[in-house]
Amino acid sequence: MNRIDRLLGILVLLQTKKYTSAEKIAEHYQISIRTVYRDIKALIEQGIPISFEQPKGYFIVQGYFLPPVSFNSEEANALLIMERLVAGFADQSIHMHYTNALNKVKAVLRHSQKERLEFLNDNIKLQLPDFIKNEYQHLSVLQQVISTKSIIEIDYTNNEKESSTRRLESIGLIFYAFNWHLIAWCHNRKDYRDFRVSRIVKIKCLDLPFEKTQHRSVSDYMQELPVNY
Repeated sequence: MNRIDRLLGILVLLQTKKYTSAEKIAEHYQISIRTVYRDIKALIEQGIPISFEQPKGYFIVQGYFLPPVSFNSEEANALLIMERLVAGFADQSIHMHYTNALNKVKAVLRHSQKERLEFLNDNIKLQLPDFIKNEYQHLSVLQQVISTKSIIEIDYTNNEKESSTRRLESIGLIFYAFNWHLIAWCHNRKDYRDFRVSRIVKIKCLDLPFEKTQHRSVSDYMQELPVNY
């Protein structure tokens, strides 16, 4: 990667996070910390308002608007592959949002790139077993309540067809055993529980903050999963 492409890449990387450390930039582009300092200095000299906060890292000053991002053909092709995977392994809500995002990407492509992408689109298929059915529309809402740490109430049907209403503090989503699972602190059971998302009948957002101040990490919970796939 030449330096101009790397500088543009660093600029995009800074847009994706609130703070980005020099170590993260160096690791991402396989360069030294000293080179990161030089690249950041070069961007600042070009008028990009980059600031630094110890110990969090670099950030772009709020209110600065960057020009639209351009994509090369390989990046657009990678997003197209991901659309197939999203359609196969995510639910309808995520598929809709991803398709909308991909359409925005397509809008900034050159005409020749669009033609190649449309051809590729017709020649990439995904075949999945019949038992994978993602006809629900819960993942987008669950992502939102996880990020905002908001309490929800769900109507749920378990494996024995028993129905219940649960009040939950959702800490994460895990895809395992070919299904999405919501991991949450259950107010009813006073413990962490695993809810298969496809069995959630209804979600009600209560607009209430978490009551429990400290939650275990999803990575820690994964150590207790019944299968390793």
